[in-house]
Parts: sequence; structure tokens; C-alpha cells
Amino acid sequence: MKYQDYYQILGVPRDADKSDIKKAYRKLARKYHPDVNQDATAEDKFKEVNEAYEVLKDSDNRQAYDRFGADWKHGQQFDGAGFGGGSYSGGGFSGGDFSDFFESIFGGGYQTGGSPFGQGQRQRPSQRRGADLQLKLDISLEEAFNGGSKTIQFAKEPGSTEMKKLKISIPRGVSSGQKIRLTKQGQASAYGGEPGDLYLEMNIMAHRLFRLEDRDVILRLPLTPWEAAAGTSLKVPTLSGSVELKIKPGMQSGQKMRLKGKGMPGTPGGDQFVEIMIQTPPADNSAAKQFYQDMKAQFDFNPRPF
Repeated sequence: MKYQDYYQILGVPRDADKSDIKKAYRKLARKYHPDVNQDATAEDKFKEVNEAYEVLKDSDNRQAYDRFGADWKHGQQFDGAGFGGGSYSGGGFSGGDFSDFFESIFGGGYQTGGSPFGQGQRQRPSQRRGADLQLKLDISLEEAFNGGSKTIQFAKEPGSTEMKKLKISIPRGVSSGQKIRLTKQGQASAYGGEPGDLYLEMNIMAHRLFRLEDRDVILRLPLTPWEAAAGTSLKVPTLSGSVELKIKPGMQSGQKMRLKGKGMPGTPGGDQFVEIMIQTPPADNSAAKQFYQDMKAQFDFNPRPF
């Protein structure tokens, strides 16, 4: 292999100490490793970085390189013979620091058994997990309130058309934004390791009757003017079934009545609030208009004190 300036390849000065050389090597090896960098030139850069580090990390190798460097700059061939730190053959080095680096980048290390690096085969990290998957799951308010099982379907990998079905358990009282972790239900590992995990982010959809405010459930209850004025009893819906609610006389729009413990379950659990909304019948015929005129004459009432 023709001479190359190993100091320049690693980006260190010629008087750099071992720790600076090792630091530069780790940074560049991480940058150019083909499993991380998909650029077409990355593998060649990766080989250059490994060759430079294999020579400069060893004191004897480095002294010999420094002594004959002037001749190599004129294009002499370098075959690496006589350097005892490890052997390079295009795919990697047998040096221990090389496998240490992959333990730091992949979290599991590269196997040293089987084909050695000197055989020209880059080894794969045997314990590297599959990638985690992140999905948002739309659920109804009733599903969030009651919990229970649900079957979902999703792509096995991003961009894949192959679908995977999975039966999951939704915790009772789950809230929007809450994440559920399903271990080993993510992407499969390409290296024989364990699959990644699946993270499901709950998203409670809007409801036709109720709205959520933290753990509380809000219901807007329409009343006629006579129900609000004279009071009444009626059934109102909750997420756990209908309950009888007594409306006191003189209720006004916007007032709220509390149903303790009827909100979302949890620690602490929420309540349900019934918000009164007085609805006025339309004066869309002569009889209705006359009724409102008589009503006006009957009451000496001004709702605007200002």
C-alpha cells in the first residue's frame, strides 16, 4: 500500500500522545464505520483510519514509521511487515482496541471468535438489539376509562408493507400522551440480538358528549328555562352509566354541578362536572311571540345590572 500520512489521516500532530491518538481514532471510526455511515466512500475512509491507528498506537511501530517516513512520502510501498501490534488486510485489525471501540459504539461488542479480522471479514455486533418503534394509538374515551384489550395492526418496519397484528392491554384510566412500552415488539435485529421495543403513545379522541380537563370529565347539560327556574330531576350520562341528578331551582347557565368520583380513574381519580346550559325555545310563530310578550309583562326582571 502506498505511503499515507497517518498523522494527517487521524488529524493529530506528530507529537500527539497516545490518548490523543486514541481519541481521534474513536471519533473517526465512529464517523466512517459502514454500519453507521452509508456513504459510498465511508468504507475506504474507515480502512485508512484503522491502518493509521494500528501503526501509531504502538510505540515501536510509530518509531519505525517516523524513521522511514521521509522515504515513504516519495511513494515507496508499505507492506506492514515486522509491525507487531496487529495485522491489517483490508477489513480491519486484530488489535484489542478495535473491538473495544465497537463495545462503546454498539453497546455489546464484536465477537472475537470465528473469522479473525485478519481474514478480511468485518465482524458484526452479536448482541445488537433491533430498533425501537414509536407509534401513536388513537383510542376512544370509553377505552381510556375502562381499559381492556385491543388488537392493533402496524408495519413491521418503517416503510414496509408487511403488517403485524398484536393484541395489547390498555391500562384503565390511561391519559393522552402516556406511553406504553411493549418489550421485544419492535423491529427484529439484523445481527441475531433481541428485537427492539414498541412504544405506544395514547391519544384519546374527541367525544360527542364529554370533554376532558386533566382527570375530570365535563358534560354540558341543556336545560329549558322552566327546568332551570323551577328545578327538576333527570338522568344524566356518565362514563360508568346514567345517574339521577337533582337540579335546584334558579340554576343559571355556566353553573356547574359536581359528581364526585365519576371522572377518570387513577390516583387520584377525577370527578364529573355537569355544566348547565339554558336553551331558549325559538319565537318562530305568533303564539310563541305572544307568550314571550306575556312573560315580559309578568316579570319585573333585568338581567343587566349595569
